[in-house]
Amino acid sequence: MTSRFASAAEMMSRVLGMPDYAFATIGHPVSSATDDGLRDMARMALDQGRRLLLRP
Repeated sequence: MTSRFASAAEMMSRVLGMPDYAFATIGHPVSSATDDGLRDMARMALDQGRRLLLRP
């Protein structure tokens, strides 16, 4: 999820009965990001995803 839409994602998770649902958040906007910027965002999302999946 991009930072701009994180609050909408949090609201949807509450509405769908999963208020503590965690997700990765990257910068916004994506559409105008450079290739290097997109690589950085992808690395950030992967790091966050790993932490979410491997947390106790």
